[in-house]
Amino acid sequence: MWFIRSAEATCDLPISCTCFIMPPRRQTGHNGLIASAYLQKGGLKTAVLERRHVLGGAAVSEEIIPGFHFSRASYLLSLLRPHIYQDLELKKHGLKVYIRDPYSFTPMLEDGVRGRPPRSLTLGADLEKTQQEIGKFSEKDAKVYPDFLSYLERLACAIHPLLDAPPVDIPGLTQGSLRKKITALGSLKPLVKSGLKLGKNIPDFYELVTAPAIKVLNRWFESEPLRATLATDSVIGANTSPNNPGSGYVLLHHVMGELEKEKGAWGYVEGGMGGVSQSIARSARSLGADIFTNRDVKQVLIGQDGSAKGIILTDGTEVHSKVVLSNATPYITFKQLTPKDALPEAFITAVDQIDYTSPVTKINVAVDKLPNFLAAPNSADGKPGPHHQCSIHLNCESMEVLEEAYREGQQGRPSSRPMIEMTIPSVLDPTLAPPGCHVVSLFIQFTPYLLEGRRAWTDEDRERFADTVFDWVEHYAPGFKNSIVGKDILTPPDLERVFGLTGGNIFHGSMSLDQLYLARPLPSVADYRSPVKGLYLCGSGSHPGGGVMGAAGWNSALKVLADFKRL
Repeated sequence: MWFIRSAEATCDLPISCTCFIMPPRRQTGHNGLIASAYLQKGGLKTAVLERRHVLGGAAVSEEIIPGFHFSRASYLLSLLRPHIYQDLELKKHGLKVYIRDPYSFTPMLEDGVRGRPPRSLTLGADLEKTQQEIGKFSEKDAKVYPDFLSYLERLACAIHPLLDAPPVDIPGLTQGSLRKKITALGSLKPLVKSGLKLGKNIPDFYELVTAPAIKVLNRWFESEPLRATLATDSVIGANTSPNNPGSGYVLLHHVMGELEKEKGAWGYVEGGMGGVSQSIARSARSLGADIFTNRDVKQVLIGQDGSAKGIILTDGTEVHSKVVLSNATPYITFKQLTPKDALPEAFITAVDQIDYTSPVTKINVAVDKLPNFLAAPNSADGKPGPHHQCSIHLNCESMEVLEEAYREGQQGRPSSRPMIEMTIPSVLDPTLAPPGCHVVSLFIQFTPYLLEGRRAWTDEDRERFADTVFDWVEHYAPGFKNSIVGKDILTPPDLERVFGLTGGNIFHGSMSLDQLYLARPLPSVADYRSPVKGLYLCGSGSHPGGGVMGAAGWNSALKVLADFKRL
Protein backbone atom coordinates (compact mmCIF):
# COMPACT_ATOMS: atom_id res chain seq x y z
CA MET A 1 0.00 0.00 0.00
CA TRP A 2 1.21 3.54 -0.71
CA PHE A 3 1.48 6.36 1.77
CA ILE A 4 0.61 9.96 0.90
CA ARG A 5 3.03 12.64 2.07
CA SER A 6 1.68 16.06 2.98
CA ALA A 7 3.32 19.00 1.24
CA GLU A 8 5.18 20.24 4.32
CA ALA A 9 5.92 16.90 6.02
CA THR A 10 8.99 14.79 5.66
CA CYS A 11 8.76 11.05 6.16
CA ASP A 12 10.98 8.03 5.66
CA LEU A 13 8.21 5.47 6.15
CA PRO A 14 8.14 2.51 3.76
CA ILE A 15 6.24 3.05 0.53
CA SER A 16 4.66 -0.40 0.82
CA CYS A 17 3.14 -1.71 4.02
CA THR A 18 0.42 -4.13 5.06
CA CYS A 19 0.17 -3.49 8.81
CA PHE A 20 0.83 -0.61 11.15
CA ILE A 21 1.26 -0.93 14.89
CA MET A 22 0.22 2.23 16.72
CA PRO A 23 1.74 3.35 20.01
CA PRO A 24 -0.24 3.77 23.25
CA ARG A 25 -0.21 7.53 22.69
CA ARG A 26 3.22 7.70 24.26
CA GLN A 27 5.19 4.56 23.50
CA THR A 28 4.90 1.32 21.59
CA GLY A 29 4.90 -1.43 24.20
CA HIS A 30 6.25 -4.94 24.05
CA ASN A 31 2.95 -6.41 22.77
CA GLY A 32 3.03 -4.21 19.68
CA LEU A 33 6.63 -5.15 18.96
CA ILE A 34 5.82 -8.85 19.42
CA ALA A 35 2.83 -8.57 17.09
CA SER A 36 5.02 -6.94 14.44
CA ALA A 37 7.57 -9.76 14.65
CA TYR A 38 4.98 -12.49 14.25
CA LEU A 39 3.20 -10.67 11.42
CA GLN A 40 6.54 -10.47 9.61
CA LYS A 41 7.09 -14.17 10.22
CA GLY A 42 3.65 -14.73 8.71
CA GLY A 43 4.54 -12.88 5.53
CA LEU A 44 2.98 -9.45 6.14
CA LYS A 45 5.02 -6.27 5.76
CA THR A 46 4.82 -4.41 9.06
CA ALA A 47 5.76 -0.97 10.34
CA VAL A 48 5.78 0.16 13.95
CA LEU A 49 5.33 3.81 14.85
CA GLU A 50 6.72 5.14 18.13
CA ARG A 51 5.95 8.60 19.48
CA ARG A 52 9.05 8.98 21.63
CA HIS A 53 12.73 8.48 20.87
CA VAL A 54 12.79 5.34 23.05
CA LEU A 55 10.92 2.06 22.54
CA GLY A 56 9.22 0.03 25.20
CA GLY A 57 5.93 1.40 26.50
CA ALA A 58 5.97 0.70 30.23
CA ALA A 59 8.90 -1.73 29.73
CA VAL A 60 11.51 0.93 29.24
CA SER A 61 14.88 1.93 30.69
CA GLU A 62 15.65 5.59 31.25
CA GLU A 63 18.57 7.53 32.73
CA ILE A 64 16.47 9.87 34.84
CA ILE A 65 19.36 10.87 37.10
CA PRO A 66 22.84 11.09 35.52
CA GLY A 67 24.62 7.78 35.91
CA PHE A 68 21.52 5.93 37.19
CA HIS A 69 19.49 3.78 34.79
CA PHE A 70 15.97 2.88 35.91
CA SER A 71 13.28 0.46 34.85
CA ARG A 72 11.02 3.44 35.05
CA ALA A 73 7.64 1.67 35.14
CA SER A 74 7.65 -2.15 34.96
CA TYR A 75 10.61 -3.52 36.89
CA LEU A 76 10.60 -7.35 36.93
CA LEU A 77 10.36 -10.11 34.33
CA SER A 78 8.66 -13.50 34.68
CA LEU A 79 5.41 -13.62 32.73
CA LEU A 80 6.90 -13.41 29.21
CA ARG A 81 5.60 -16.52 27.45
CA PRO A 82 8.39 -19.08 26.90
CA HIS A 83 7.48 -19.80 23.28
CA ILE A 84 7.80 -16.10 22.44
CA TYR A 85 11.19 -15.99 24.17
CA GLN A 86 12.30 -18.92 22.01
CA ASP A 87 10.56 -18.07 18.71
CA LEU A 88 11.98 -14.57 18.57
CA GLU A 89 15.42 -15.70 19.78
CA LEU A 90 15.50 -12.95 22.38
CA LYS A 91 18.65 -14.22 24.06
CA LYS A 92 20.43 -14.05 20.70
CA HIS A 93 19.13 -10.50 20.33
CA GLY A 94 20.62 -9.37 23.62
CA LEU A 95 18.15 -10.24 26.38
CA LYS A 96 19.97 -11.16 29.58
CA VAL A 97 18.14 -11.88 32.82
CA TYR A 98 19.45 -12.16 36.37
CA ILE A 99 17.26 -14.66 38.22
CA ARG A 100 16.74 -13.82 41.88
CA ASP A 101 17.14 -16.35 44.67
CA PRO A 102 15.89 -15.80 47.28
CA TYR A 103 13.02 -13.79 45.87
CA SER A 104 11.01 -12.41 48.81
CA PHE A 105 12.07 -10.64 52.01
CA THR A 106 9.58 -9.33 54.58
CA PRO A 107 11.19 -7.53 57.54
CA MET A 108 9.17 -6.93 60.70
CA LEU A 109 8.77 -3.76 62.72
CA GLU A 110 9.22 -5.09 66.24
CA ASP A 111 11.61 -4.84 69.12
CA GLY A 112 14.43 -7.33 68.97
CA VAL A 113 14.51 -10.04 71.64
CA ARG A 114 17.55 -10.05 73.99
CA GLY A 115 19.52 -7.78 71.69
CA ARG A 116 18.66 -9.68 68.54
CA PRO A 117 17.38 -7.83 65.45
CA PRO A 118 13.68 -7.85 64.55
CA ARG A 119 12.45 -10.98 62.80
CA SER A 120 12.05 -11.31 59.04
CA LEU A 121 10.68 -13.81 56.55
CA THR A 122 12.70 -14.82 53.48
CA LEU A 123 11.30 -17.07 50.75
CA GLY A 124 13.37 -18.65 47.98
CA ALA A 125 13.92 -21.61 45.71
CA ASP A 126 15.70 -23.60 48.43
CA LEU A 127 12.65 -25.28 49.94
CA GLU A 128 14.42 -26.47 53.08
CA LYS A 129 15.72 -22.98 53.91
CA THR A 130 12.33 -21.49 53.16
CA GLN A 131 10.62 -23.93 55.50
CA GLN A 132 13.10 -23.01 58.21
CA GLU A 133 12.22 -19.35 57.69
CA ILE A 134 8.47 -20.04 57.85
CA GLY A 135 9.05 -22.25 60.90
CA LYS A 136 10.15 -19.17 62.84
CA PHE A 137 6.48 -18.18 62.80
CA SER A 138 4.63 -21.51 62.44
CA GLU A 139 5.85 -25.11 62.19
CA LYS A 140 2.46 -26.07 60.77
CA ASP A 141 2.80 -23.52 57.96
CA ALA A 142 6.32 -24.70 57.21
CA LYS A 143 5.09 -28.25 56.81
CA VAL A 144 2.24 -27.45 54.38
CA TYR A 145 4.07 -24.80 52.34
CA PRO A 146 5.39 -27.29 49.72
CA ASP A 147 1.84 -28.53 49.18
CA PHE A 148 0.65 -24.95 48.68
CA LEU A 149 3.31 -24.39 46.02
CA SER A 150 2.25 -27.57 44.23
CA TYR A 151 -1.38 -26.45 44.42
CA LEU A 152 -0.63 -23.10 42.77
CA GLU A 153 1.62 -24.68 40.15
CA ARG A 154 -1.06 -27.18 39.12
CA LEU A 155 -3.61 -24.43 38.62
CA ALA A 156 -1.20 -22.07 36.86
CA CYS A 157 0.08 -24.72 34.44
CA ALA A 158 -3.45 -25.81 33.59
CA ILE A 159 -4.45 -22.39 32.27
CA HIS A 160 -1.37 -21.84 30.11
CA PRO A 161 -3.25 -23.03 26.98
CA LEU A 162 -5.76 -20.22 27.55
CA LEU A 163 -2.98 -17.63 27.59
CA ASP A 164 -1.51 -18.69 24.27
CA ALA A 165 -4.69 -18.52 22.18
CA PRO A 166 -7.49 -16.04 21.50
CA PRO A 167 -10.68 -16.58 23.54
CA VAL A 168 -13.36 -18.96 22.29
CA ASP A 169 -14.92 -17.66 19.06
CA ILE A 170 -18.49 -17.25 20.33
CA PRO A 171 -19.80 -15.38 17.24
CA GLY A 172 -18.30 -18.06 14.99
CA LEU A 173 -19.91 -20.85 17.01
CA THR A 174 -23.33 -19.24 17.16
CA GLN A 175 -23.67 -17.30 13.90
CA GLY A 176 -23.14 -17.79 10.19
CA SER A 177 -22.91 -20.87 8.03
CA LEU A 178 -22.31 -24.42 9.16
CA ARG A 179 -18.83 -24.23 7.66
CA LYS A 180 -17.98 -21.19 9.81
CA LYS A 181 -19.32 -22.94 12.90
CA ILE A 182 -17.19 -25.99 12.22
CA THR A 183 -14.13 -23.79 11.74
CA ALA A 184 -14.89 -22.00 14.99
CA LEU A 185 -14.91 -25.30 16.87
CA GLY A 186 -11.11 -25.14 16.79
CA SER A 187 -11.24 -22.20 19.20
CA LEU A 188 -12.56 -24.58 21.85
CA LYS A 189 -9.36 -26.65 21.90
CA PRO A 190 -7.43 -24.51 24.42
CA LEU A 191 -10.44 -24.45 26.74
CA VAL A 192 -10.84 -28.22 26.52
CA LYS A 193 -7.11 -28.71 27.02
CA SER A 194 -7.16 -26.56 30.15
CA GLY A 195 -10.19 -28.40 31.46
CA LEU A 196 -8.48 -31.75 30.97
CA LYS A 197 -5.34 -30.50 32.71
CA LEU A 198 -7.37 -29.23 35.63
CA GLY A 199 -9.37 -32.44 35.92
CA LYS A 200 -10.45 -32.94 39.51
CA ASN A 201 -8.86 -29.57 40.38
CA ILE A 202 -11.60 -27.62 38.57
CA PRO A 203 -13.39 -26.77 41.86
CA ASP A 204 -10.09 -25.49 43.32
CA PHE A 205 -9.53 -23.36 40.23
CA TYR A 206 -13.05 -21.95 40.37
CA GLU A 207 -12.65 -21.05 44.01
CA LEU A 208 -9.26 -19.39 43.55
CA VAL A 209 -10.36 -17.14 40.68
CA THR A 210 -13.63 -16.09 42.31
CA ALA A 211 -12.90 -16.03 46.06
CA PRO A 212 -11.09 -13.44 48.14
CA ALA A 213 -7.43 -14.40 48.38
CA ILE A 214 -7.67 -14.29 52.18
CA LYS A 215 -10.20 -17.13 52.16
CA VAL A 216 -7.75 -19.39 50.34
CA LEU A 217 -4.71 -18.31 52.35
CA ASN A 218 -6.52 -18.71 55.68
CA ARG A 219 -7.28 -22.31 54.85
CA TRP A 220 -3.61 -23.03 54.21
CA PHE A 221 -1.77 -20.92 56.76
CA GLU A 222 -2.01 -19.44 60.25
CA SER A 223 0.98 -17.07 60.50
CA GLU A 224 0.35 -13.42 59.70
CA PRO A 225 3.71 -12.60 58.06
CA LEU A 226 3.41 -15.51 55.62
CA ARG A 227 -0.23 -14.82 54.75
CA ALA A 228 0.39 -11.10 54.27
CA THR A 229 3.53 -11.67 52.18
CA LEU A 230 1.69 -14.07 49.87
CA ALA A 231 -1.33 -11.76 49.78
CA THR A 232 0.72 -8.97 48.22
CA ASP A 233 0.64 -10.92 44.94
CA SER A 234 -3.17 -10.85 45.08
CA VAL A 235 -3.32 -7.04 45.06
CA ILE A 236 -0.14 -5.88 43.31
CA GLY A 237 -1.13 -3.39 40.63
CA ALA A 238 -4.83 -3.98 41.33
CA ASN A 239 -7.26 -1.71 43.13
CA THR A 240 -8.47 -4.48 45.38
CA SER A 241 -7.99 -5.99 48.81
CA PRO A 242 -7.18 -9.60 49.75
CA ASN A 243 -10.65 -9.56 51.29
CA ASN A 244 -12.35 -8.81 47.96
CA PRO A 245 -13.72 -11.53 45.63
CA GLY A 246 -11.52 -12.06 42.58
CA SER A 247 -8.26 -11.14 44.31
CA GLY A 248 -7.37 -14.83 44.16
CA TYR A 249 -7.08 -14.58 40.37
CA VAL A 250 -4.62 -11.69 40.65
CA LEU A 251 -2.54 -13.96 42.91
CA LEU A 252 -2.63 -16.72 40.29
CA HIS A 253 -1.79 -14.26 37.50
CA HIS A 254 1.45 -13.32 39.25
CA VAL A 255 2.68 -16.88 39.78
CA MET A 256 2.02 -18.29 36.31
CA GLY A 257 5.31 -17.22 34.74
CA GLU A 258 8.71 -18.82 34.39
CA LEU A 259 12.30 -17.86 33.59
CA GLU A 260 14.93 -20.15 32.10
CA LYS A 261 12.46 -23.04 32.59
CA GLU A 262 12.17 -22.28 36.31
CA LYS A 263 8.45 -21.96 37.07
CA GLY A 264 7.38 -18.96 39.10
CA ALA A 265 10.84 -17.33 38.94
CA TRP A 266 11.23 -13.58 38.59
CA GLY A 267 14.33 -11.72 37.49
CA TYR A 268 15.99 -8.43 36.61
CA VAL A 269 16.76 -7.62 32.99
CA GLU A 270 20.29 -6.38 32.37
CA GLY A 271 20.19 -2.68 31.66
CA GLY A 272 16.62 -2.46 32.95
CA MET A 273 13.31 -3.53 31.46
CA GLY A 274 14.04 -1.62 28.27
CA GLY A 275 16.32 -4.55 27.49
CA VAL A 276 13.22 -6.68 26.89
CA SER A 277 11.74 -4.20 24.44
CA GLN A 278 15.05 -3.63 22.66
CA SER A 279 15.63 -7.36 22.17
CA ILE A 280 12.12 -7.80 20.73
CA ALA A 281 12.68 -4.80 18.44
CA ARG A 282 15.97 -6.25 17.19
CA SER A 283 14.23 -9.56 16.51
CA ALA A 284 11.40 -7.84 14.63
CA ARG A 285 13.86 -5.81 12.55
CA SER A 286 15.82 -8.95 11.69
CA LEU A 287 12.58 -10.37 10.28
CA GLY A 288 12.02 -7.28 8.14
CA ALA A 289 9.81 -5.06 10.28
CA ASP A 290 10.33 -1.31 10.06
CA ILE A 291 10.34 0.51 13.40
CA PHE A 292 10.20 4.30 13.49
CA THR A 293 10.64 6.55 16.50
CA ASN A 294 9.42 10.13 16.92
CA ARG A 295 6.24 9.36 14.97
CA ASP A 296 3.11 10.56 16.76
CA VAL A 297 -0.16 9.04 15.56
CA LYS A 298 -3.12 11.42 15.58
CA GLN A 299 -5.90 9.28 14.18
CA VAL A 300 -6.88 6.06 12.43
CA LEU A 301 -7.63 6.71 8.77
CA ILE A 302 -11.11 5.46 7.85
CA GLY A 303 -12.04 4.75 4.23
CA GLN A 304 -15.35 5.41 2.53
CA ASP A 305 -16.36 1.82 3.16
CA GLY A 306 -15.92 2.33 6.94
CA SER A 307 -12.78 0.20 7.26
CA ALA A 308 -9.33 1.18 8.52
CA LYS A 309 -7.04 2.32 5.70
CA GLY A 310 -4.02 3.45 7.69
CA ILE A 311 -3.16 6.26 10.06
CA ILE A 312 -2.69 10.02 10.12
CA LEU A 313 0.33 11.48 11.91
CA THR A 314 0.18 14.71 13.88
CA ASP A 315 2.24 16.39 11.14
CA GLY A 316 -0.52 15.65 8.64
CA THR A 317 1.16 12.70 6.93
CA GLU A 318 -1.26 10.00 5.83
CA VAL A 319 0.13 6.48 5.75
CA HIS A 320 -2.01 3.84 4.08
CA SER A 321 -2.12 0.16 5.03
CA LYS A 322 -4.50 -2.78 4.89
CA VAL A 323 -4.48 -3.34 8.66
CA VAL A 324 -3.91 -1.22 11.75
CA LEU A 325 -3.11 -2.73 15.15
CA SER A 326 -3.34 -0.59 18.26
CA ASN A 327 -1.17 -1.28 21.27
CA ALA A 328 -2.92 1.58 23.08
CA THR A 329 -5.47 1.03 25.82
CA PRO A 330 -9.00 0.40 24.51
CA TYR A 331 -10.03 3.82 25.82
CA ILE A 332 -7.33 5.66 23.86
CA THR A 333 -7.89 3.48 20.78
CA PHE A 334 -11.62 4.08 20.56
CA LYS A 335 -12.11 7.43 22.31
CA GLN A 336 -9.07 9.35 21.03
CA LEU A 337 -7.63 7.69 17.94
CA THR A 338 -10.73 6.35 16.12
CA PRO A 339 -13.13 8.88 14.58
CA LYS A 340 -16.29 8.89 16.67
CA ASP A 341 -18.62 8.49 13.68
CA ALA A 342 -16.87 5.22 12.77
CA LEU A 343 -18.12 3.48 15.92
CA PRO A 344 -21.64 2.58 17.09
CA GLU A 345 -22.92 4.79 19.89
CA ALA A 346 -23.70 1.80 22.10
CA PHE A 347 -20.12 0.58 21.70
CA ILE A 348 -18.70 3.97 22.76
CA THR A 349 -20.94 3.87 25.82
CA ALA A 350 -19.59 0.42 26.68
CA VAL A 351 -15.99 1.64 26.28
CA ASP A 352 -16.75 4.37 28.81
CA GLN A 353 -17.62 1.68 31.37
CA ILE A 354 -14.26 -0.13 31.26
CA ASP A 355 -12.60 0.09 34.67
CA TYR A 356 -9.12 1.65 34.65
CA THR A 357 -8.91 2.42 38.36
CA SER A 358 -5.30 2.33 39.54
CA PRO A 359 -3.91 2.25 43.09
CA VAL A 360 -0.24 2.50 42.11
CA THR A 361 2.48 5.06 42.60
CA LYS A 362 5.98 4.23 41.37
CA ILE A 363 8.96 6.03 42.88
CA ASN A 364 12.42 5.50 41.40
CA VAL A 365 15.22 6.44 43.77
CA ALA A 366 18.97 6.86 43.31
CA VAL A 367 20.96 6.20 46.49
CA ASP A 368 24.64 6.49 47.33
CA LYS A 369 24.72 3.48 49.64
CA LEU A 370 23.00 0.15 50.14
CA PRO A 371 19.90 0.18 52.39
CA ASN A 372 20.67 -1.28 55.81
CA PHE A 373 17.71 -3.15 57.30
CA LEU A 374 17.35 -3.56 61.05
CA ALA A 375 16.06 -7.10 60.49
CA ALA A 376 19.14 -8.05 58.41
CA PRO A 377 22.03 -5.66 59.09
CA ASN A 378 24.60 -5.14 56.35
CA SER A 379 27.90 -6.96 56.55
CA ALA A 380 31.06 -5.10 57.55
CA ASP A 381 32.35 -5.12 53.96
CA GLY A 382 29.18 -3.41 52.74
CA LYS A 383 28.44 -6.06 50.12
CA PRO A 384 24.79 -6.87 49.31
CA GLY A 385 23.21 -9.73 51.21
CA PRO A 386 20.88 -12.31 49.69
CA HIS A 387 17.86 -10.32 50.93
CA HIS A 388 18.87 -7.25 48.92
CA GLN A 389 18.10 -8.99 45.64
CA CYS A 390 14.54 -9.83 46.72
CA SER A 391 11.21 -8.14 46.43
CA ILE A 392 11.37 -6.45 49.82
CA HIS A 393 7.89 -6.17 51.32
CA LEU A 394 7.50 -3.25 53.73
CA ASN A 395 4.34 -2.70 55.78
CA CYS A 396 3.34 -6.22 54.81
CA GLU A 397 3.64 -8.14 58.07
CA SER A 398 -0.11 -8.43 58.69
CA MET A 399 -3.34 -8.61 56.69
CA GLU A 400 -4.86 -5.78 58.71
CA VAL A 401 -2.06 -3.40 57.64
CA LEU A 402 -2.80 -4.22 53.99
CA GLU A 403 -6.54 -3.81 54.49
CA GLU A 404 -6.20 -0.44 56.21
CA ALA A 405 -3.97 0.83 53.40
CA TYR A 406 -6.64 -0.24 50.90
CA ARG A 407 -9.46 1.44 52.86
CA GLU A 408 -7.64 4.77 52.96
CA GLY A 409 -7.01 4.66 49.23
CA GLN A 410 -10.71 4.12 48.52
CA GLN A 411 -11.51 7.27 50.46
CA GLY A 412 -9.33 9.41 48.20
CA ARG A 413 -6.42 9.54 50.63
CA PRO A 414 -2.98 8.14 49.80
CA SER A 415 -2.35 5.43 52.36
CA SER A 416 -0.68 6.74 55.51
CA ARG A 417 1.00 3.34 55.97
CA PRO A 418 1.28 2.19 52.36
CA MET A 419 2.12 -1.25 51.06
CA ILE A 420 5.62 -0.96 49.58
CA GLU A 421 7.42 -3.40 47.29
CA MET A 422 11.07 -2.39 47.14
CA THR A 423 13.54 -3.82 44.65
CA ILE A 424 17.25 -3.01 44.24
CA PRO A 425 18.16 -4.48 40.82
CA SER A 426 21.65 -2.94 40.89
CA VAL A 427 22.74 -5.54 43.47
CA LEU A 428 22.72 -8.08 40.60
CA ASP A 429 23.16 -5.75 37.62
CA PRO A 430 26.13 -3.39 38.09
CA THR A 431 25.38 -1.59 34.80
CA LEU A 432 22.56 0.38 36.42
CA ALA A 433 24.43 2.63 38.86
CA PRO A 434 27.89 4.06 39.60
CA PRO A 435 30.17 1.98 41.88
CA GLY A 436 28.93 1.94 45.47
CA CYS A 437 25.57 3.43 44.44
CA HIS A 438 22.25 1.75 43.70
CA VAL A 439 18.90 2.21 41.98
CA VAL A 440 15.87 1.50 44.14
CA SER A 441 12.38 0.86 42.80
CA LEU A 442 9.43 1.50 45.13
CA PHE A 443 6.09 0.15 43.91
CA ILE A 444 3.51 1.57 46.30
CA GLN A 445 -0.18 1.10 47.08
CA PHE A 446 -2.72 2.50 47.63
CA THR A 447 -2.89 5.90 45.95
CA PRO A 448 -6.01 7.21 44.18
CA TYR A 449 -6.08 8.83 40.75
CA LEU A 450 -7.95 11.78 42.24
CA LEU A 451 -7.59 12.95 45.83
CA GLU A 452 -10.41 13.75 48.26
CA GLY A 453 -12.93 16.12 46.73
CA ARG A 454 -11.91 14.84 43.27
CA ARG A 455 -8.87 17.09 43.45
CA ALA A 456 -5.94 16.60 41.08
CA TRP A 457 -2.48 15.84 42.44
CA THR A 458 -0.16 18.82 42.88
CA ASP A 459 3.63 18.82 43.14
CA GLU A 460 3.21 19.39 46.88
CA ASP A 461 0.97 16.31 47.13
CA ARG A 462 3.56 14.20 45.30
CA GLU A 463 6.39 15.37 47.54
CA ARG A 464 4.32 14.88 50.68
CA PHE A 465 3.43 11.31 49.75
CA ALA A 466 7.01 10.54 48.76
CA ASP A 467 8.10 11.78 52.19
CA THR A 468 5.57 9.43 53.80
CA VAL A 469 6.97 6.52 51.81
CA PHE A 470 10.57 7.41 52.62
CA ASP A 471 9.68 7.75 56.32
CA TRP A 472 8.33 4.20 56.33
CA VAL A 473 11.41 2.85 54.54
CA GLU A 474 13.46 4.68 57.17
CA HIS A 475 11.65 2.76 59.93
CA TYR A 476 12.89 -0.50 58.43
CA ALA A 477 16.26 0.75 57.14
CA PRO A 478 17.56 3.75 59.12
CA GLY A 479 19.76 6.01 57.03
CA PHE A 480 17.80 5.48 53.82
CA LYS A 481 16.59 9.09 53.59
CA ASN A 482 20.11 10.49 53.90
CA SER A 483 21.30 8.19 51.11
CA ILE A 484 18.88 9.60 48.49
CA VAL A 485 20.57 11.57 45.71
CA GLY A 486 17.59 11.77 43.33
CA LYS A 487 14.05 10.58 42.79
CA ASP A 488 11.30 10.24 40.17
CA ILE A 489 7.69 10.20 41.45
CA LEU A 490 4.96 8.71 39.24
CA THR A 491 1.43 8.85 40.68
CA PRO A 492 -1.48 7.34 38.69
CA PRO A 493 -1.99 10.56 36.67
CA ASP A 494 1.75 10.63 35.92
CA LEU A 495 1.71 7.03 34.72
CA GLU A 496 -1.16 8.01 32.42
CA ARG A 497 0.61 11.11 31.12
CA VAL A 498 4.04 9.55 30.56
CA PHE A 499 3.15 6.04 29.40
CA GLY A 500 -0.37 6.38 28.02
CA LEU A 501 -1.76 4.10 30.75
CA THR A 502 -5.38 5.19 31.05
CA GLY A 503 -6.13 5.93 34.69
CA GLY A 504 -2.54 4.98 35.48
CA ASN A 505 -3.56 1.32 35.31
CA ILE A 506 -0.48 -0.82 34.62
CA PHE A 507 -2.62 -3.65 33.17
CA HIS A 508 -4.37 -1.43 30.53
CA GLY A 509 -7.57 -2.10 32.50
CA SER A 510 -8.62 -3.82 35.68
CA MET A 511 -7.93 -7.57 35.96
CA SER A 512 -11.32 -8.04 37.64
CA LEU A 513 -13.53 -11.01 36.79
CA ASP A 514 -15.81 -8.89 34.60
CA GLN A 515 -12.81 -7.86 32.47
CA LEU A 516 -11.13 -11.20 31.80
CA TYR A 517 -11.10 -13.72 28.94
CA LEU A 518 -14.37 -13.41 26.93
CA ALA A 519 -15.07 -10.01 28.48
CA ARG A 520 -11.62 -8.40 28.02
CA PRO A 521 -11.87 -5.55 27.34
CA LEU A 522 -15.50 -6.01 26.26
CA PRO A 523 -17.41 -9.08 25.05
CA SER A 524 -17.82 -7.54 21.58
CA VAL A 525 -14.07 -7.10 21.02
CA ALA A 526 -12.60 -10.01 22.99
CA ASP A 527 -11.31 -11.51 19.71
CA TYR A 528 -8.99 -8.50 19.11
CA ARG A 529 -11.13 -7.33 16.18
CA SER A 530 -12.70 -3.90 16.63
CA PRO A 531 -16.04 -2.74 15.17
CA VAL A 532 -13.96 -1.05 12.45
CA LYS A 533 -12.88 -3.60 9.87
CA GLY A 534 -9.11 -3.78 9.66
CA LEU A 535 -8.52 -2.23 13.11
CA TYR A 536 -7.30 -4.64 15.79
CA LEU A 537 -6.29 -4.41 19.43
CA CYS A 538 -2.96 -5.96 20.44
CA GLY A 539 -2.21 -4.45 23.87
CA SER A 540 -2.59 -5.62 27.44
CA GLY A 541 -6.16 -4.34 27.53
CA SER A 542 -7.01 -7.49 25.58
CA HIS A 543 -6.86 -11.14 26.69
CA PRO A 544 -4.99 -12.37 28.68
CA GLY A 545 -4.17 -9.06 30.34
CA GLY A 546 -1.27 -7.12 31.77
CA GLY A 547 2.29 -7.72 32.74
CA VAL A 548 5.23 -8.17 30.38
CA MET A 549 3.70 -11.33 28.98
CA GLY A 550 3.50 -10.78 25.22
CA ALA A 551 0.52 -13.07 24.83
CA ALA A 552 -1.86 -10.32 23.68
CA GLY A 553 0.54 -9.35 20.87
CA TRP A 554 0.99 -12.99 19.84
CA ASN A 555 -2.75 -13.74 19.92
CA SER A 556 -3.65 -10.60 17.99
CA ALA A 557 -1.10 -11.46 15.28
CA LEU A 558 -2.63 -14.94 15.02
CA LYS A 559 -6.06 -13.38 14.49
CA VAL A 560 -4.79 -10.98 11.79
CA LEU A 561 -2.95 -13.77 9.96
CA ALA A 562 -6.05 -15.99 10.09
CA ASP A 563 -8.18 -13.19 8.65
CA PHE A 564 -5.68 -12.65 5.82
CA LYS A 565 -5.68 -16.37 5.12
CA ARG A 566 -9.46 -16.37 4.74
CA LEU A 567 -9.26 -13.37 2.41
